[in-house]
Amino acid sequence: MPNLREKLDNLYCGLCSLAVFRNLLDDSVISALANLMREQAEDNHFSIDSYSGFVSELYRHSANLSTYILDAVLNDDNFYIVRKGAGFTESEPEIENAVYNELGILQEISCLSPDDLQCGYYRNITLPRWRNSEIDFVPEYRKHVEDIGKYGYGKYRKNIMFNLKNGRTFPVSSPDRQKLSELFGYERERNAVINNTLALINGKKAQNVLLYGDAGTGKSSTVKAVVNEFADRGLRLVEITKEQLRDIPALIDELSKNPLKFIIFIDDLSFTAGEDCFGALKAVLEGSVSSRSDNTVIYATSNRRHLIKESFSDRDGDDVHRNDTMQEMLSLSARFGLRVNFSRPDKKNYTAIAVELAKANNINLTDDEIILKAEQFAISSGNGRSPRTARQFINQLIMEM
Repeated sequence: MPNLREKLDNLYCGLCSLAVFRNLLDDSVISALANLMREQAEDNHFSIDSYSGFVSELYRHSANLSTYILDAVLNDDNFYIVRKGAGFTESEPEIENAVYNELGILQEISCLSPDDLQCGYYRNITLPRWRNSEIDFVPEYRKHVEDIGKYGYGKYRKNIMFNLKNGRTFPVSSPDRQKLSELFGYERERNAVINNTLALINGKKAQNVLLYGDAGTGKSSTVKAVVNEFADRGLRLVEITKEQLRDIPALIDELSKNPLKFIIFIDDLSFTAGEDCFGALKAVLEGSVSSRSDNTVIYATSNRRHLIKESFSDRDGDDVHRNDTMQEMLSLSARFGLRVNFSRPDKKNYTAIAVELAKANNINLTDDEIILKAEQFAISSGNGRSPRTARQFINQLIMEM
C-alpha cells in the first residue's frame, strides 16, 4: 500500500496526464493544489506558503474542495463536451475511456484532506482547513452530458446574460434579475412574447420579435424577465448594439453549435436616414443562408414602430428613387414575424399597475390612496403615466416609509 508521499506523487502524475480535461490545469485553485502536491511528493517537505496560498485560492470560491473540483469539471468546455453539445453522440472508445479515467483521477484529488497535505509539519500552528464531500464524479458527469440541452457547458452553464465584445460573448457582470411575477399589466402583450419564447425552447419554429411602443412601458424588462424565467430550460440572452449588427451572422454561426437556445437582444433600436447598417439586420430577418439557425431568435425593442427616425427632408430629398428607398427602410419592422405594441397606459391601467406594485411591496395604504397619490406623482414628475412611472412612485413611497 503506497504511503502518503507515493500517493501524492501518483495523483500529481495523474493530474499532469489529463488530456480531455487539460484546461483544468490552468484553473487557479487546481494549479495551486498541483504545485503543493508536487513539492510534497518530490521533497517530502511542507511549505506553509504553498499550503496557505492554495487554501486562499480555494476560499475565494468555496471551502469544499470536492464540490469546487466537480463544478470546475462540469463547467469545462473541453472538446469532448463541445462535440456532445453539437449533437455528436458517439466518441472513439479511446476518448471515452480517457474521459472516465480522468474523472476518477479528479475525484480522488477532490478527496484530499488538509491532513493529507500537512505531512511532515509538526509546529503548533493552527492552519486554515477545508472540507470534502463524497461525490461520484462519473454519474454526475453522465447526467451533465444528458442534460446539456438544459444547462449547457462552459460560460453558458454558469451565466444567463451576455454582451458581445470584439466578436466574442462575455458574461454580464451584474445581470438584470427582473422576474415576470414583478411585472404588472400588459398581460396580453407579455403572453405573446412568452408563447413565442416557449416555441423556441420546445424546438418549434419561433418568430423574430419587435417590441415597440412608448418609453417606460416595460419592453426591455419583459425580454429580460422571460429569459430569467426560462433559464433553467436552456434559454440564454446575448445583447448587442446597433453598431454590432454586422456581427450577427458570425454570432449566429457560433451559437448554432451550442445545445442551448438564445435570444439575440437589441435594445432601443432605431435608424436614421443614411445609415446602412440596417441592411445587415434586414438580411438576417429575411433568413439568408448564413444566418439561419433553429436555436436563435432576434428580439428588438424600439420606441418607433418603423424603427426609422424620419424627417420631412428625408421625404423631399434628391434621390431619384427616394420612394423606393423610404419604403425599404420603413418596411424593416415588417420583417419581424411578431410585432408587439406596448402603448402608454390610460389612467385606469396606470393606477391598477401602481396598486399591484404597492401590494407586492407591502405598502400600507388603501387602493384609493394609492390611486390618488399615483396620479399626483405622474403629473408632478412630468413623466406621464407608464409602468416605469408607477415603479418610481412606489420607490418614492418605500423611501418615505
